[in-house]
Amino acid sequence: MKAMILAAGRGERLRPLTDETPKPLIEAGGRPLIAWHLERLAAAGFHEIVINVAWLPGKIMEALGDGSRWGLKIVYSREDWPALETGGGIHRALSLLGQSPFLVVNGDVWSDLDLASLCLPEGAPGLPGGALAHLVMVPNPPHNPGGDFRLADGRLHGDELPGGTVLTYSGIGLFDPALFAGASPGRFPLAPLLRKAMDLDRVTGQRHDGQWHDIGTRERLAALKLQLDRQSASAS
Repeated sequence: MKAMILAAGRGERLRPLTDETPKPLIEAGGRPLIAWHLERLAAAGFHEIVINVAWLPGKIMEALGDGSRWGLKIVYSREDWPALETGGGIHRALSLLGQSPFLVVNGDVWSDLDLASLCLPEGAPGLPGGALAHLVMVPNPPHNPGGDFRLADGRLHGDELPGGTVLTYSGIGLFDPALFAGASPGRFPLAPLLRKAMDLDRVTGQRHDGQWHDIGTRERLAALKLQLDRQSASAS
């Protein structure tokens, strides 16, 4: 099963840190943010990784290379600047991801989720239950108190429906290429495609109550660094 790391954005709210350093290469806990993902993907049994790049792409490609140091094979999906947003970026990379479902991880999140729990058997024809996407959801953080989607009995819906719990999309999910059927190349967000699939009851989800950080600002980056430093100190 292949995986994609979304790493094309500039990280405007992290500037000036990201003016000269791509957001995925900013360090926390002694290693670049994207290295955490690569280590966990390798440990979970993933082998082939697609990374999209647009802002300072050469620096990311030079830092990560072909992925062999992690026991991975990395290929890059190049985008012109400005980047294609989440939906457009995944759509552009479909030819590299193949016809089977694949995992997508936002490059600017950090989580202790066991990615092996999301790994489908090799050659799986589709997601369970005919789903077009399966999203990992987390309790709503202070910067997104209203949440994104409603999780009820393992299915995700727009928050206008009663029942269940409105949660925040973690930036980690499984996707069937069929979710993008009919989409045109170019710059577009992912959420409208997900909502359309939810209207057809074809999006499933799970709740993760473990550690999760969206490193979208310098304050959140500082909070992650503090947490990782404390964990390192307690383990030594």
